[in-house]
Amino acid sequence: MFSIEITATCESISQAKQLLTTEIDYLYFGDEKFALRMPNAFSWSEIELLTQLAHQANKKVTVAVNAIMHPDKMKAIPEYLSFLAQIGVDRITVGDTGVIFVINRDQLKLPFIYDASTMVTSARQINFWAGHGAIGAVLAREIPKLELENLSQKLTVFGQIQVYGASVIHQSKRPLLQNYYNFIGSDEAKSKERNLFLSEPKKQETHYSIYEDSHGTHIFANNDLNLMPVLNELAAMQLNHWLLDGIYTSGEAFVEITKLFSQAKIALENQNWDLTQASLLAEKVRELHPKSRGLDTGFYQIDPESIK
Repeated sequence: MFSIEITATCESISQAKQLLTTEIDYLYFGDEKFALRMPNAFSWSEIELLTQLAHQANKKVTVAVNAIMHPDKMKAIPEYLSFLAQIGVDRITVGDTGVIFVINRDQLKLPFIYDASTMVTSARQINFWAGHGAIGAVLAREIPKLELENLSQKLTVFGQIQVYGASVIHQSKRPLLQNYYNFIGSDEAKSKERNLFLSEPKKQETHYSIYEDSHGTHIFANNDLNLMPVLNELAAMQLNHWLLDGIYTSGEAFVEITKLFSQAKIALENQNWDLTQASLLAEKVRELHPKSRGLDTGFYQIDPESIK
């Protein structure tokens, strides 16, 4: 039987409880030190509570351990991984190969998904990490449809594809915002909540969200993703592991958007999907999406030959 798996981020315990009443399969969250670009950072005790709540609701959890592990983090990672294994998290995401080494060295029962963000673009690369224990991989958001069709046919493990939310396009360990503020002699907030953005001088319509945290500086694509209109095409490619990212869509709005993708999941699984339903659900997503943020299908419909 064809089935679809939905993973959704959460920003709080209360939102997680709401999400667990929908058709999602996995809650996705992490802490401040080892997780990248989550809607919120949770303490270890909160991570344990979220895991318990998900299991009580017959759901599962994915914990983000996808940071770049500089030496100070690598010293601390064994204790954190042991903690995650002890509380019974179902799987983690990993981008740094040093974490994979520790998992294998310490024989930890921690299934992991390979997540190196924009770098995960080929089946050969994904299958290589599958040979080193990965159960799947988070696909880069910059892969067009024609390349996804080719890639999906060659995978030996599943490819998780983001179908909603903001797409990171750049990360630097350097505190670029702080450096700029130092240069102009200013002291301003650099967090995600500040809603800062960059605009290209010759393209005033551009709106690249940017913020800074302990991992460095993060810059996001001009528009957020909404692949609702093409979910049937993803299903045809067997790309049936969906990721919903609520980093810039908070509270009840993200829960309601998750419910819309849950409706799509049920319709596709029951073979009741049609273009009219796709259009209606896509429009509802747009209505719930933050008005200050753009929304499109990203790289999906771009001709690969036009990408430079």
